[in-house]
Amino acid sequence: MTEQNTPDEQKEEKQSLGAFFLEIIKFALIAVLVVIPIRLYIAQPFIVNGSSMDPTFATGQYLIIDELTYHMNEPERLDVIVFKFPRDPQKYFIKRIIGLPGETVAITGTAVTIINKENPEGTTLPEPYVNENNLRNNTLKITLRDSEYFVMGDNRAASFDSRDWGPLDRGLVVGRAFVRLFPVHKLALFPGKIAE
Repeated sequence: MTEQNTPDEQKEEKQSLGAFFLEIIKFALIAVLVVIPIRLYIAQPFIVNGSSMDPTFATGQYLIIDELTYHMNEPERLDVIVFKFPRDPQKYFIKRIIGLPGETVAITGTAVTIINKENPEGTTLPEPYVNENNLRNNTLKITLRDSEYFVMGDNRAASFDSRDWGPLDRGLVVGRAFVRLFPVHKLALFPGKIAE
């Protein structure tokens, strides 16, 4: 013969089950209220696809992009950024900032020269992040407007960048590479950061 719960025990069991589901709903709401603003305004995931940033980043690497910093500060030369592709804003690219607003970028062969107020005669940009086997000869000279950046991939031979489609408007910048989470052995804070 099976033992049945008394009405009081059944009522207590229902209340306990209701309290459990209420806690799950509260947790889900709190998670949504915390995660969505973080995802929309502070950080978002990005998976590298393609070889344009080799050897700094490889296909399949999982990054967290810092979206907050550029709301308070302007992007800097050599920052690795994620942005919406000017010709198709549904696509996202990852490149390195080479030229800043108001500067002139001159490329002769594989040498990149920056002309600005501090260096009116121009200074050749040292690029330790570029593999000498992955270069592409170019001849180009462009002066950037107040809200434009010149971006290039570290793998110059395989990168489709400002040399091909022109300057990047500030409004298309999503954020900078903040953390590389995967692969685990390449875990890094501000991956690809180089002191100018």
